[in-house]
Amino acid sequence: MSHEPHDKLQSDADTPGPSRLVAITDGTWAGWYHWEPFDDFEEHAGPFYCRPEGTGILCGFMPEAKNRNGGGNIHGGSLMTFADYALFMIAGGMESSVHGVTVTMNCEFVGAAEAGRMLTARGEVVRAGFSMVFVRGMIDDAGRNVLAFSGTIKRIARQPK
Repeated sequence: MSHEPHDKLQSDADTPGPSRLVAITDGTWAGWYHWEPFDDFEEHAGPFYCRPEGTGILCGFMPEAKNRNGGGNIHGGSLMTFADYALFMIAGGMESSVHGVTVTMNCEFVGAAEAGRMLTARGEVVRAGFSMVFVRGMIDDAGRNVLAFSGTIKRIARQPK
């Protein structure tokens, strides 16, 4: 058992400015939104986008050659990173109201995804309490299911800057 401090969460003090969704006005992703300031890992793995869809949110990802596994399909880690992004977007919607960490995430790979084909994620909040938000969703490739996911987010207070 580790004797290290359990809470190694980094302070928000080093994050430049408030996090927010920024509208994309041109190019392939015109009409979508991008989270800024961006998460370095998500930006490298993605980038990922979202937009409102009815009363929910639609998340989008265009995997590239860099996201492939040794078999030529999209690597499970890329799909799981996109699913983690989707957890937070589904939980918070078009607002930046959910700030926290992923406590659990379960994934079932139900189909292969290919580079160059847009993947989308949709889902629902199963339950939202004061400190925990439970979410489930599906990543699909033009209606063909690729990854089923569910997860729990632990809300944490934003640190003053």
